[in-house]
Amino acid sequence: MPEFDGLFCDLSSAHRLSRAKTRSISAENLDGAKAGGGRATQGISADRAKDLGRGWKINPAIEIQPETTANIADIDGPGALQHFWMTPTGAWRFLILRIYWDGQEQPSVECPLGDFFACGWGQYAQVNSIPVTVNPGSALNCYWPMPFRKNCRITVENVGTEPAYLYYQIDYALNDVPDDAAYFHAQFRRVNPQPYGKVYTLVEGIKGRGQYVGTYMAWGVNNAGWWGEGEIKFYIDGDLKPGQTVDNDVAEHGGDAFPTICGTGTEDYFLGSYNFENPHTKQYQEFSTPYAGMPQVIRPDGVYDSQQRFGLYRWHLPDPVRFEQDLTVTIQALGWRKRQPLHYLPLQDDLASVAYWYQTLPTVTFPKLPERDALEII
Repeated sequence: MPEFDGLFCDLSSAHRLSRAKTRSISAENLDGAKAGGGRATQGISADRAKDLGRGWKINPAIEIQPETTANIADIDGPGALQHFWMTPTGAWRFLILRIYWDGQEQPSVECPLGDFFACGWGQYAQVNSIPVTVNPGSALNCYWPMPFRKNCRITVENVGTEPAYLYYQIDYALNDVPDDAAYFHAQFRRVNPQPYGKVYTLVEGIKGRGQYVGTYMAWGVNNAGWWGEGEIKFYIDGDLKPGQTVDNDVAEHGGDAFPTICGTGTEDYFLGSYNFENPHTKQYQEFSTPYAGMPQVIRPDGVYDSQQRFGLYRWHLPDPVRFEQDLTVTIQALGWRKRQPLHYLPLQDDLASVAYWYQTLPTVTFPKLPERDALEII
């Protein structure tokens, strides 16, 4: 059996020894240096610790001023991020997480903090999944394994108008990375409202070899009635994309395209059924499981919470969608008209998403992130 590298760990490897070096970055050890923790003499809690002195929680967090970016990690490899924990203050949509691999100028992860951790509506919802957990009161945890060979750089930008505090810890290991280890990616998008009769694009134009491993959606309903009839579609390795036509057969079908994978409905894709309805209460039922969930249901209160909103995740851990050359993923926003017989109604909802995947480098430059006003939620 080859020597265990110690980079990718779970219960099955808990007993195995390795030569990997464990390190951790936080506001108390900004570069993760060995014996570098607890050395701060200045920090946000220096006054609170002045009677105790150095080593007594002087700098547990950093302050990020409006329209500034904090560099929270710069790690030379080879190695892998194994876990990170963050507790942000302020508006979670206005704190943008970016991760850069191996010296690339473009990020491979670019996403508002809340959405990245499956809490896109800016408020706490408990998430109990394998790669992401959210615990009381606002503890955001990531367990996606993230290998890198040369360097990992992590930043958090505050695009808001108020200062924000960020408590964080980034746990990683240093050791040689296997040749078949790909790089983690996550891309955020939002459209509000979704144009009538158009499909929503989760991600498009991925180039390289890799596998799609997850979807999060913050779905805001702008219409009455059921909203989850739409199909998800995976266009893999040269599949004809929406809007492309190459022959009469396609043209006869309205110019649509044909994916390799086509789902049967939105709630089916997120591993629920029949409206996510509790059969006893006849209400939407929140749930959070290792691979899929709807941990957040925001119900109208008759005053300011006027619209139904949902948070949903689906992790393709046992069933990744593999691609050799390229990948595009879309989903439909689809409900029902009231007339009989029933007909589908294309919806104009508030749709935001995070697509998660692994791939070989280089990373294709992402679409420009929406401006602050287009990110904002209440």
